[in-house]
Amino acid sequence: MKESEKRLYRATDEILFYLWDPIGVKDIPAARDEYQSYLPKVFKLLVSDSKDHEIAAYLCKVETSSMGLGANKPHAINIANLLLEAKEFYFE
Repeated sequence: MKESEKRLYRATDEILFYLWDPIGVKDIPAARDEYQSYLPKVFKLLVSDSKDHEIAAYLCKVETSSMGLGANKPHAINIANLLLEAKEFYFE
């Protein structure tokens, strides 16, 4: 993995934990790995040039299928755009 990819991977992990955080665990240090099982797929979507709506759709699917929550589409779109901004920053 290139250094830029490593940095994006770490940034993606931070964004998912601290900003996406659908179950509200960002203030619990012991839960730091809570969303890491979704990280490889989100990273793959980012590096394969997926669009914001595709990334958001995956996040919503996780919220509904894996977590039993209602999908928060506006929040998922915001997170997808933050992820794409991070990609642009690290891959410039």
